[in-house]
Amino acid sequence: MLALDVVGIRVDKLNNNPVVVLREVGGDRFLPIWIGATEATAIAYAQEEIAVPRPLTHDLFASTLAALNHELEQVRITGLEDGVYFAELVFHGGVTVPARPSDAIALALRTGTTIYGAEEVLEQGAVGYPPEEEVVVEQFREFLDSVSPDDFGPHQT
Repeated sequence: MLALDVVGIRVDKLNNNPVVVLREVGGDRFLPIWIGATEATAIAYAQEEIAVPRPLTHDLFASTLAALNHELEQVRITGLEDGVYFAELVFHGGVTVPARPSDAIALALRTGTTIYGAEEVLEQGAVGYPPEEEVVVEQFREFLDSVSPDDFGPHQT
């Protein structure tokens, strides 16, 4: 198992679906996992530490674990079959509970739990991204290709 960090939520430009992007700690592989809008919101709120007036399901679960004095020890992304990812929550004593990766990630962010990915999952699903500077340059090129002088209003000389 390899440690993963949550990079953040992105939107797939082709179908406008949210994607949570994980990065291999100390590596250059990124693992994109397509998720639902509700789960994307839960992950983004946790990552940005946004407090909500009433607890979301993941907040409730984290609070329940704390109240019962139980600790989530690990979140593991364990499998990838036909484009569907699988995960599990690992508790004290090695007790595991199957979970959707999106829910497991949202809970991990709320509890400060490390996320791990199986090597075979990364081999199948991970991608490499160019350095951040190249992404910014490419986005600027796309912007330049899509605009015309008329987009900036009337011209004055």
